[in-house]
Amino acid sequence: MYAGHFAIGMAIKSATPKTPTMPILLGVAFMDIVNGLFVVAGLDRVTPNLNSGPYLFFDLTFIDWDHSLLMAVVLSLVWASLFWRDRRTAWVAGLAVFSHFLADWPLHNHDLALFPYSDTHLGYGLWGKLGTTSWLLEGAFCLALIAFAEWQNSARGVSYRWVFLVLVLVFFQTSPWLSPMRFIAQLSEPAAHLVSGALGAIGFLITGLFLTWLNDRAERSPATKP
Repeated sequence: MYAGHFAIGMAIKSATPKTPTMPILLGVAFMDIVNGLFVVAGLDRVTPNLNSGPYLFFDLTFIDWDHSLLMAVVLSLVWASLFWRDRRTAWVAGLAVFSHFLADWPLHNHDLALFPYSDTHLGYGLWGKLGTTSWLLEGAFCLALIAFAEWQNSARGVSYRWVFLVLVLVFFQTSPWLSPMRFIAQLSEPAAHLVSGALGAIGFLITGLFLTWLNDRAERSPATKP
């Protein structure tokens, strides 16, 4: 999931508008930023597979150090600790990180371990079972969260329309036909996994920061002031 994580972040932000945006939008991306860095470092392993849909084109061979249940809890606590001076922000930030694991659960193909090197793995496997249809379901999920966020914000006179436009563009950019991972998976190794890891980390980081800027700009717009 890509756009769906940020849609969750915007829904959380709309439900807790006084919480700073960055801890939420980088929080929902934090596990995949760490994953990309760990893939480059060799702690996690991904394997090119052009049949691995709908838009990833890599098998997540070993992602236990950031996407196992235990490490999701640990990373949630690590991220929350960065904002502990404001307990409310810390709790929301931790929730944002853990939402990533919960959102991945129905989609991932049985590659979410209970803890690093555990024999027990989770993941309902909608990516493998439904293929392109799972991408469409992610889109419907995003639309539902966008509608929720706009409904929450309407009472404050705030609209995140530019944020949601970017989310729509991101959603289509990670379609089965436009995903850059298709081309990266065709590189020779080790370039394939190194580029995929770097692109994953940078993509989530830049998207999170850009959406944070757009959100904060909307909050400061004259239309939102009494």
